[in-house]
Amino acid sequence: MTETHYIVDRLNPVIFKIYGDVGIRYYGLAYILAFIIGTALLYIFYKAGKSPFDLGALQIIIPALLLGVMLGGRLGYVILYAFPEFIKDPLMVFRVWDGGMSSHGGFIGVTLALLWISHRFKVPLLQVGDLICPVVPVGLFFGRIANFINGELWGKVTTVSWAVIFPNSAPYGTPIEQIAPRHPSQLYEAFLEGLVLLLYSQWRFWQGSAQKTPGRLTGEFLIIYAIVRIICEQFREPDAGLIWGLSRGIFYSFFMILAGVLLVFYTIYKKSCWDINTESKA
Repeated sequence: MTETHYIVDRLNPVIFKIYGDVGIRYYGLAYILAFIIGTALLYIFYKAGKSPFDLGALQIIIPALLLGVMLGGRLGYVILYAFPEFIKDPLMVFRVWDGGMSSHGGFIGVTLALLWISHRFKVPLLQVGDLICPVVPVGLFFGRIANFINGELWGKVTTVSWAVIFPNSAPYGTPIEQIAPRHPSQLYEAFLEGLVLLLYSQWRFWQGSAQKTPGRLTGEFLIIYAIVRIICEQFREPDAGLIWGLSRGIFYSFFMILAGVLLVFYTIYKKSCWDINTESKA
């Protein structure tokens, strides 16, 4: 294998440095872009009459969701993927510039934010979830692109023509020609978790699913995300120890599938009860 046979990921994750290792990074830019586009989508939902929240409420909701994503993603990474490292060095939780965010942890953080929003504005939780789900893939898309730029969370070794050589996947100083090419799994995830899930959830939202059967869209979202994540994990190098022979991404996704299935069946049950009550009153 030679360097000329494959693309080499030489992208610099730092846009510009401020001091030492601290600076503006593409990972931070990804969150900013996701925040801006997510805010725009929620505003469009509001203008279209598909949101129970007015502009004043959105000014509170959007920062709450951002905080949920940031705290959940970081703490989720520390607890689910890097707990031994945290025990040895507790301060590592604050070194966000070194990378380390968990999408599953981010989902937990967003869920806690949704619980607070539902309580704060007296809006049913499932209705809030259906409103936010079509926005989430935006952050997933930009986050995975940032993972690729950072040269992290790379895929398994392969010889496919579109394979990429990630210098960080080998010990520092290893010649490029001695580094094995890998699947650009971050881009697979950006496409499936980001674009595909965004298109599906937007289609279901504007189709009226969120208004007709509250909670159905949230359940479908959890199931589809977990399935595409499991697919992508087949090409991704596990970044932490296995659990029962499964990568952690796959293991945690099974819980999302379970939650999504239970939620879908719950909405079917609720709709059946509603239809029966409606017929009895007719």
